Amino acid sequence: MQQNVSTSGKPGQFVRLNPVTGEIASTAQAATAVEANAAADKAAAAFPAWSESGPNARRQLLLKASQALASKKDEFVALMQVETGATASWAAFNVMLAASMIAEAASLTTQIKGEVIPSDKPGCHAMSVREAVGVCLGIAPWNAPIILGVRAIATALACGNTVVLKASEKCPAVHSLIIECFQSAGFPEGVVNVVTNAPEDAAEVVNTLIDHPAVRRINFTGSTGVGKMIARRAAEHLKPVLLELGGKAPFVVLDDANLDEAVAAAAFGAFFNQGQICMSTERIIVVDAIADAFVQKFQAKAATLSAGNPAEGKAPLGAVIGMETIEKVQALVQDAVSKGAKLATGGTAEGVLMPATVVDGVTKDMRLYGEESFGPVVAVLRARDEDHAIELANDSEYGLSASVFTGDAARGLRVARRIKSGICHVNGPTVHDEAQMPFGGVKGSGYGRFGGQPGIAEFTELRWITIETQPGHYPI
Repeated sequence: MQQNVSTSGKPGQFVRLNPVTGEIASTAQAATAVEANAAADKAAAAFPAWSESGPNARRQLLLKASQALASKKDEFVALMQVETGATASWAAFNVMLAASMIAEAASLTTQIKGEVIPSDKPGCHAMSVREAVGVCLGIAPWNAPIILGVRAIATALACGNTVVLKASEKCPAVHSLIIECFQSAGFPEGVVNVVTNAPEDAAEVVNTLIDHPAVRRINFTGSTGVGKMIARRAAEHLKPVLLELGGKAPFVVLDDANLDEAVAAAAFGAFFNQGQICMSTERIIVVDAIADAFVQKFQAKAATLSAGNPAEGKAPLGAVIGMETIEKVQALVQDAVSKGAKLATGGTAEGVLMPATVVDGVTKDMRLYGEESFGPVVAVLRARDEDHAIELANDSEYGLSASVFTGDAARGLRVARRIKSGICHVNGPTVHDEAQMPFGGVKGSGYGRFGGQPGIAEFTELRWITIETQPGHYPI
């Protein structure tokens, strides 16, 4: 099976191959640095008029874009299946949440507020105002391409900025279709732009866009390693960056938890979209008192989660993005088993199709303990008690999402407050996203927040403006 992106024979284009069949999934423009600059120039030219447009005008266009995107559900599903190997259910969920995110952004256009601030200076009326910043660059990944492509641009547009979406090389057609939806809604020329590039040109294209003087904000969703490179490049220009990066989400099961509920949530969190979600449950931390009972139930559940060609729709799991994921997951499993862990179920792949894999008894000396797998495998760690479980949950370079299962809500809240993560759910899965929520992580999972009111702060400049109403009195 073929799973890589490769450059086609046609000048200025590249192709994405279906990770399952190896057939051509899509063909896209292979933009160069010159063309990336042109996209940013176009966005810069459109900014003055767009930033002066009224909030209700922006709201109406965003609502139309939300409807346009929802109306293309079948097209999006088909493209995600062939470009990324996603299941129809995951692709449809992407459409639903992305449409909601655009509608939420529409609601924010009249919520971009400042305030009047009392001044010690007689006759001075002081205020703070939030203003659009200019061109916003959004760099989106392939794993939740509609959700994350939309998230990269929607709130920025609501705030009066123009945008450039740097599409993933692994799903250029999906990301281009997002932009088509916005453009068909009636956004003015140059307000919404997309850049697609061949893999070998990615670094040059991204660096060109970051360096462009009109680009004033950058957001990136992806790996921690690449996020650090983007942050360093942006720092040379003192440009703020919003980063949502890797994760190693802990799922803590305490001794009073409802095991059936915990098993269902853990399986969903670990294996939905083949574990290729930033919030995916990577570590199940279960206290010794109920560990054996939990693992027995969880193993049985995971054994039912087979993988198959998503186009056929006969299996709960689809394909991973490429053989590199299979090779990494299998290496992590082999390392853990060689050091004493037990392979409870799964582990054997057919090409890019790998069933749910569970490794029990993972300890700190194993790679699976700390490395993000981003695949259909979950590590089970055993904790002595509640305090040890929290210690294990926090023993990670990452801090995006987390979960705690307990029969005592107050206890769950206490534990949630002690876990170092940007997001924590009590009696719910680690995979949970809503358009209006502040989404982001701490530590190696990045900084800044998408969603709702916090998102406005990421895409606007806060200014202090005063009006003097009395003659000035100065010491010199």
